[in-house]
Amino acid sequence: MVFLPSTRHLLRAKDLVDARYRDPLDVPTLARVAHLSPAHFSREFRGTFGETPHQYLLTRRLERATALLRNTDHSVAEICFAVGLTSVGSFTTSFRRVYGISPTKYRAAHPPVERVPTCVLQAYARPHSSSFREDRRVARG
Repeated sequence: MVFLPSTRHLLRAKDLVDARYRDPLDVPTLARVAHLSPAHFSREFRGTFGETPHQYLLTRRLERATALLRNTDHSVAEICFAVGLTSVGSFTTSFRRVYGISPTKYRAAHPPVERVPTCVLQAYARPHSSSFREDRRVARG
């Protein structure tokens, strides 16, 4: 992909979507970040990144939703709102269109991986012998 000098402005808008996908972002807001008119911004964005700004934003939101479905026990509605969407029905429809199954079925098909608690990892990661002077003084005394 070859980026033209004006593409730098499009990247600013894309980075804004990546960082603030939860926020109510729209084409006029993104176009202002790119210093382009909304219509010109939409055309340039699609030509550069292969999808419309709205599609890109929805994709980021759905990707985050899949992570939340796999790694939390939040309800589908809570996840919908957490990723910046305002309609559970639209969320479910979009999710099914992209992933082929409902959010609930996705969660059932992708159970969370059991994780070792951080405190256990830290305990096993500690060095067995220490070279700190304080430790030597205690051991001698």
